[in-house]
Amino acid sequence: MNPALSAMLERYRCESVDDYDRALREIIQEIALLGLWRSKFYERAAFYGGSALRILHGLERFSEDLDFSLLRPDPGFSPKRYLAAARDELLAFGFEVDVEEKIKRAGGPIRSVFIKGGTKKLMLDIQVPYSIVSRIPTNQRVKVKLELDVDPPPGFKTEAKTLYQPIPFSVLAFSQPDLLAGKLHAVLCRRWKKRVKGRDWYDLVWFLARQTPVRLTHLEARLIQTNDWPPKKPLTKKALSSLLLKSIDSTDFESARNDVAPFLDDPQVTALWSPAFFRDLIRDRLKTT
Repeated sequence: MNPALSAMLERYRCESVDDYDRALREIIQEIALLGLWRSKFYERAAFYGGSALRILHGLERFSEDLDFSLLRPDPGFSPKRYLAAARDELLAFGFEVDVEEKIKRAGGPIRSVFIKGGTKKLMLDIQVPYSIVSRIPTNQRVKVKLELDVDPPPGFKTEAKTLYQPIPFSVLAFSQPDLLAGKLHAVLCRRWKKRVKGRDWYDLVWFLARQTPVRLTHLEARLIQTNDWPPKKPLTKKALSSLLLKSIDSTDFESARNDVAPFLDDPQVTALWSPAFFRDLIRDRLKTT
């Protein structure tokens, strides 16, 4: 096995199939980020979302997707050559994968791409013990989704972050106040039919526990873009608190805990979740910039 892959796998304490599956997905994510760097993708786009929090800032929950935003709107932007670079990087490390863009009939600003490969073959590539690999169905496939916003709302700032594996390279990412703005937008506006996205609430706790301030101007731009805030009315901290309290009162936190549990090493970290817990969190920890 490539020594760099061996070093990446050593960061994990894998015992079960699920442990190795998470490790494999994260290794694929980081190699894809490297390939994008080689292609100069970060001259056009920045990394954000849950995987940015985990990979760049140590968020203690697994994140399935890689989310990116163009630095400025370009509805005609094509990610093909950058995706080819990500695929080539994975192939160079011995991972036989396909990279496919999913074209949405309804259009929209989000470009979706999937990195896919046979789970058994990929696990053998990183020398997972056969006692583990033998439990995996032959037709099971790893899927890592990349999403790119080609019409980003304005007002965000970025910063360069260095990763050291599989080799040292740099990733352009949203600053933490803007990452929090994106997360608050998700908490307030992400709509699922019968499901609560507990991962958003977990990330919100992570931010506010560290007293990260939210960039109100960027959050306001996001809310206006999705028609969740009037264009000529400035978003204030008081108004944001009011919106959050309404969202807290309408959220089923038992469902939220169940949603995020598979992505945590210790599900007990959500044991205190309740409307009262989140109301206190917003009152005591919400800061703006």
